Amino acid sequence: MDALFPTYARWDLTVESAEGAIIVDNKGKKYLDFVSGIAVCNLGHRHPKVMKAVEEQLQKYWHVSNLFKSDIQQEVAEKLVSNSELDAVFYCNSGAEANEAALKLARKYTQKSKVITFKQSFHGRTFGTMAATGQEKIHSGYGPLLQEFVYLPYNDCEALEREMDDQVAAVMVEVVQGEGGVLPGTEEFLKKIEALCAKHGSLFIIDEVQTGIGRTGKAFAHQHFNLTPDIITLAKGLGSGLPVGAMLGKEKLKEAFGPGSHGSTFGGNPISLAAAKATLSIIFQDEFLAEVEKKGAYLQDELTAALADHELVSEIRGSGLMVGIACKEEVAASITSLRENGLLTLPAGPNVIRLLPPLTITYEEIDEAVKLIKETLVAVHIA
Repeated sequence: MDALFPTYARWDLTVESAEGAIIVDNKGKKYLDFVSGIAVCNLGHRHPKVMKAVEEQLQKYWHVSNLFKSDIQQEVAEKLVSNSELDAVFYCNSGAEANEAALKLARKYTQKSKVITFKQSFHGRTFGTMAATGQEKIHSGYGPLLQEFVYLPYNDCEALEREMDDQVAAVMVEVVQGEGGVLPGTEEFLKKIEALCAKHGSLFIIDEVQTGIGRTGKAFAHQHFNLTPDIITLAKGLGSGLPVGAMLGKEKLKEAFGPGSHGSTFGGNPISLAAAKATLSIIFQDEFLAEVEKKGAYLQDELTAALADHELVSEIRGSGLMVGIACKEEVAASITSLRENGLLTLPAGPNVIRLLPPLTITYEEIDEAVKLIKETLVAVHIA
């Protein structure tokens, strides 16, 4: 009897070990990993510097609670704020918790309740973040949701202008919609959100849970557009596989999040933050981030060339090493075939193959992945 709730549509694959961009299953088969734990293992599996940092912290202490001052919390917070336009950090355990904190802070600071998000967005599965998510399939079956969320079409400036008013507490947006199809926001749209939030006294929240920590070739994806959000949220790549999330906000917001206003038992756990500190020390380097942009452009160019004549492929899109292959039919069968052929990928909605390789992926591994994708999509189409 399976003792787990069946909340995941699990693959027929049990991982035995992993290193870098390679996963080995319990039968000895090797896979090239273009999932990275869903944009979590940005430095690949078991990066030696991260592993060393975690091992060192394990020898010190594991947990003491947030009643104590913490040097490592301060050190990681300083790395985050010094590489962003924000001033203060709240630690939690996941992207959903980071977004939940952002929503609470926005309502408390502005004393307003209305929040605008976008169709096909994904912000989490708590009641608050589920309500913020613009997908009916995420809402279905749970009864009345948290009120006063409005879902607008993504990249639609006119719809945003019509809806914005002085009752809006915040607008929450992804710079690239991940679960929604690896769909990048336009500069015009993102700048419009920023301007309208400033005009109406609303907070500008950017969900960087999937796009942050170097995934797009910048420390944070919004930096491609020189945006200045009031809040950003992080998780996934922050801890290289250890559970950690963070909400970053502007100095003015501290007044609304004083003692007792919010909290997390495990938020800012020293073991997770040891991983985060080592991760950021590697990724937040100009040379490293420039190489991510270069590899992302190479991956998109090679896919475009390899799939130019494929009848089912409509577009290659994305940012940095967050890439989607948009197709004219559902991609579930193709993703299964890719896995059988040794390449792990994800869907992003029914018609998009999502590629999230480690940021440390080599050009040779990119070439191998493109070759497998081309061969597999051709074979699936013929079948």
